[in-house]
Parts: sequence; C-alpha cells; structure tokens
Amino acid sequence: MAKIKIGCETYTWQMPGEQYKGRLEHIMQVCQQAGFAGIEPESSFLRHLSDPILLQEALDKYQMELAVLCVVEDWLDPKETPEERKRADGWINFLSHFPDTLLLLVQMPQANRDNLAVRQANCISCVNDFARRAAEKGIICSKHPNSPLGSVFRTESDYAMMMEGLDSEVIGYCPDVGHIAKGNMDPMAIIKEYRDAVNLVHYKDMHDDGRWAATGEGIIEFEAIAQYLIDTDYRGWIIIEDECDACITDPDGITLKDGLYIDRVLKPMFKE
Repeated sequence: MAKIKIGCETYTWQMPGEQYKGRLEHIMQVCQQAGFAGIEPESSFLRHLSDPILLQEALDKYQMELAVLCVVEDWLDPKETPEERKRADGWINFLSHFPDTLLLLVQMPQANRDNLAVRQANCISCVNDFARRAAEKGIICSKHPNSPLGSVFRTESDYAMMMEGLDSEVIGYCPDVGHIAKGNMDPMAIIKEYRDAVNLVHYKDMHDDGRWAATGEGIIEFEAIAQYLIDTDYRGWIIIEDECDACITDPDGITLKDGLYIDRVLKPMFKE
C-alpha cells in the first residue's frame, strides 16, 4: 500500500444486533483475513479494549492499524451535555495513545427533521467544540454526515450549511459516497467541491433503487473516485462500510467477499 490505505468499519457487525459488541478481536481477525490494513471501530465495540494497552496488543496480533475511532452522539443542544463532554474528553485522552488515528464524529439521526436550522447549528457548535479540544491534544477530527430521513445533514443544501459552519482549522470532512448518493447527490461532484477539507473517505455501495448493495455490486463509481483521489494526491484512508442486507446474517462472509473485490479492483490502483 502506498499513500492511500484501505480499512474496514465495524458497522457491518452492528447490523445483526449487539452480539458483536466486545468482540473486536474477532472482527480484526476477519479483517486481517480479508486483507484490510486497518480498522475503524465505533467506540461501543471496544469494551475491554478501551484499555489502550490491550487494544495495542490486539492490533499487533492481527497486524491492524487503528485507522479511525468513530464516536456517535446526539448533540441536540447548543453545547455538549455534561455526559457528552465527559465521553468526548475520555476518547480524546484515549487517542493520545494512538496519535496517528483519526477521530470521526457522527451525529445520531433522530426521528424527523423538525427545527432543522436550530438542530444543524447545535450539532455544528458541539462538533466544533469537541474538535477544538481534540486539536489541543494533537488529535485530528473528521465530520461524517449520514442519510437516514432524520439526519440534519443529508441534502446538498445541508452539506453547504455544514461545510460553512465547521471550523476548518480543527476538523475535516469525511465523504461517505453511499450516504451522498442516498441524499440524491453525485458523490464525485461533492468530493470535488469539498476536496480541500477531505481527510477521510467512506466507501459504501448502493443499488439504483436506494437499497444498500454489497461493495462493488451497486452503482457507486468506486474506481473513478479512487482515481480522482490519486490524481489530487489524497493521502489517507478509504474505509469500507458494507451495509447490504446480507450483513445481518453473515457480516464475516460479506467482509471476506469485500476483500476479494478490494484485492481485484482497488489495491492495484494504489501501488506505487
């Protein structure tokens, strides 16, 4: 692998329910077998591995990098709640042991988009405060919008508002190409528009009817996007996040299948 590396997100193992929480070593083993260089766990998967010494031992055992740590919060108020801030500062301190790991900030979608402008402003305020404290500790953050109907950043105008509000001094942007497409936008166009802010990329595939697809089986132009990233000297991670229905019953098998696609299509593009 050269300037671009490929990792795997743990949401694939969240789709069956809660049974994989606390089984991050199992997930790492599958990711290693599939050929991924790194992993992006959502924080609730860590459990006993929230001890950085134990996590480093597991990473070494499975030859994985901790590419990204994903933190999900509500951020509904103008400032973080005391509980949100306590958790945030805990993860910032945790990542002081992994200084090369990105901290990905994701808002939990709600049931609707009522009071949209206020909720957007509140989320941006909380995320900026979080990222500023992280930056003081040398931790680099990225913001990941998503596309469920209750998400406050899911359309082109939402993205424009988000990007205008984020403090570019302390936080970058993680385009998730599947969520962009689900929001009726062109992933390539959005990445090009906000390329200067991109410091992490999520790959997720989608069928033309809006259903999530297994990686490489949908309409997302992964190769073209990868080539654009290469051409614009992107240096960082592409994280595969498969959410197709088959993940509900066989997240391991889908991940191994994704690994075959990556070996065949993406990895050859990233070699020096």
